[in-house]
Order: sequence, then structure tokens, then C-alpha cells
Amino acid sequence: MTSTTPRRARTVRAALGLAGAAALTAGLAACGGDSLEKSGGGGGSTKSGRGSLVIGSASFTESKVLAEIYAGLLKDAGYSTSIKTVDARELYEPALEKGQIDVVPEYAATLAEFLNKKQNGKDAPMVASADPAATVKALRKLAEPRGLKVLDPGRAVDQNAFAVTAEFAKEHQLKTLSDLGRAKVPVKLAAGDECSGRPFCKPGLEKVYGIDVTAIDPLEVGSTQAKQAVKSGKDQMVLTTTTDATLEQFGLVVLKDDKKLQNSDNVLPVVNARKAGSPQVVEVLDKLNKVLTTEDLTTLNKKVDTERLKPADVAERYLKDKGLLGK
Repeated sequence: MTSTTPRRARTVRAALGLAGAAALTAGLAACGGDSLEKSGGGGGSTKSGRGSLVIGSASFTESKVLAEIYAGLLKDAGYSTSIKTVDARELYEPALEKGQIDVVPEYAATLAEFLNKKQNGKDAPMVASADPAATVKALRKLAEPRGLKVLDPGRAVDQNAFAVTAEFAKEHQLKTLSDLGRAKVPVKLAAGDECSGRPFCKPGLEKVYGIDVTAIDPLEVGSTQAKQAVKSGKDQMVLTTTTDATLEQFGLVVLKDDKKLQNSDNVLPVVNARKAGSPQVVEVLDKLNKVLTTEDLTTLNKKVDTERLKPADVAERYLKDKGLLGK
């Protein structure tokens, strides 16, 4: 998701204040190149060593689980792995360029726009789109000069989504956002206050779908409070993500983005090309592309967020269930 996003936005995509970002960057740099590798979880492989790799993770559930899955695959292939959690992309992306982190799970459109603005300024024309191939091509063009290698995307996608109550959807015969536009039913939208100016939020809903968004209820995006506001009837629609595992608890259903308002945010690994860009690493991580789906991501998130299982345990069980270990 390239604009206002739920949990991922709060931890990864939200812009840091300049002073805060500078202080954090200085703290990370002061640790030195080796400190990232020495910290973090994960154990060494018992196989003949192919080398040591540091897997980066943002501090939200989905990223943690994906990092554990990457680490599990690489350990099974003979690499010694550790996991380093870094809160913000503003910090872990430079660390990836420097080789302090070797591999990170990423999102195609979001990273493409992050690098686009980093290189060309905050007002640079958008390079990401709803076309996965075009988005990944644009991302690779921006990433390669920075020493980063973008691996192939899989089927799993985590991007903006809009949800209403199942009762509201049934009453107005809604399955898609186009249906809501045609129904001419006014809605109050629970989303971050920045939604009013983001092209993938209120302006896009109005322009692309003709939806009558009467107001923005400025609740934290994807939060319990936002979903509860829709469940109670205070609001009629909430901004969330395609892998939100808690919607069912609130009686909410996602309306399909049938006109592809949202950019293509396919999950993919990004690696430091010098340290982790070998054909062996690419082959190992590509195994996940053949099986991981958006539905899988939702289930994995649910096991951590709702069932309170540890990301490492959830990742290990997934790898075993999908037959990805010992091959």
C-alpha cells in the first residue's frame, strides 16, 4: 500500500520527524557495521556453513513473520542467520545499502515510491502503479544503483483496502467499491486525517468510484477504535489492509478494489546485491513465491495477533506445512 496504511504505515511508512530520524540514524551509525549483525535473534545453521546473513524486519507482525520465514529457508539451505528488527524504513533501507542488513521483506509499490522520493524529491511523479510488472521494473531501476537487488514478487499482496459491515454490504448489495459508488450511499470514513489529501484515499474514492465520502473520522488507521466505529454505526467504512486478520471479529468485509485504485504492493525480498545477491540465495528465497498467497499472509498475521503465537513458531510451522524445508 503506497499511501495511508494500517499497521505497516504506523511503523514503517509514516514519515519520521527530521530531528527524530536524525537522532535514530546517528544512533544506528554509532553502532558500527558489525553491531547489526551481532544483535537480533535467530540461530546458526547446523549444516556446512555457506556464510552469515542478517535478515531485516520492520516492527509489525507481518514483517516479523516474513523475516522468520526467510531466515528459516536460508538456515535450511546452510546459511547462518540472525534477525535484526528496525522500526522504520528510513533506517533499515540505508542499513541494507551498507550491508549491515542483507535481506528484507518488502512491498513493491511502497519501496518504489520511497526510493523515488529519496532520489528525486518528495514531489517526484509517481513510478508505482497497479501493474505489478511495471512497478517492479521501476523499483529495480531505482534500487540497482544503490547496490540493491530486487527479487521476483510472489502472489501475496498487502495493500490498502476499504471495509464495511457485512450488514451494510447486504443492505446495499455491495461487493465492490464500484457498487458503493453506484448505490449513492454517503459514508463517513474511519481513516487517518491525511486520507483527505492522499490520492489513494478520499480523493481516489470520489474520483475513480464516485463514492460520496462525507467526512473523515481521524482515527488511527486500521486500529481497533476505527473498526469499532464502523461496527457501531458511527462510521460506515474503514481504511484497512488486504491482510488484516481481525476484520471478521468486527463483522467487517472488504469491498473489492475492482478499478485498481491501489498500487501493486506485492511482497518480495530485497537484498544487498554484493552480500546476498548470489544465485543460491535467490533460488532459496524464490521457493516462497511458489506458495505464499495473500490469504496465507492473513492467516499468519491472525496466528500472531489473535492467537498470540510467536512469529518464529508460526513461520516454522508454515515452512513445514508447505514442505519447504529439507529440499
